[in-house]
Amino acid sequence: MTLYEPAEDSELLAQEVKKLAKNKTVLDMGTGSGIQALTALKAGATSVTATDINKEAKTKLPKEIKFIHSDLFDNIKNSYDLILFNPPYLPEDLREPPSSKQATTGGPKGDELILKFLKQALNHLNKNGAILLLLSSLTPQRQIEEVLSSFRFRKTTLSTKKLFMEELQVWKIEKV
Repeated sequence: MTLYEPAEDSELLAQEVKKLAKNKTVLDMGTGSGIQALTALKAGATSVTATDINKEAKTKLPKEIKFIHSDLFDNIKNSYDLILFNPPYLPEDLREPPSSKQATTGGPKGDELILKFLKQALNHLNKNGAILLLLSSLTPQRQIEEVLSSFRFRKTTLSTKKLFMEELQVWKIEKV
């Protein structure tokens, strides 16, 4: 199983984490390389928990960051002020090797994992908490917008970055 190594999307999200993690309890969902968890720690988060479906992700983290092996929120008990998620967000590409799909593919259409995450995240977000979610213009967003509306979440686009074939976006999602 391949761990996702930082790329343009990771850097874009990390810029926002630097601004918002200070004095917050932070959960880095799908930590991969640990870049977001490390960024939150350096930005002054009061505590940082990282989780990943891949146990190998723990080896990327210093002891100051608690690691929980979990498939999304399956093994997460606590609530947090800030939940970070740079999910696999691309639609399935049948030509992609299975070894890298877990790090890049969000489901057949690309939004399935994000939808599942959002439906579970509400139970783990402190009052006045926020989610930072990274998306691509290649990710279908209609159903994501519908879930946000049904759970009374408000999204704000904090930053964007145009790449060759897509635009990356960092959304801040808060309870209305």
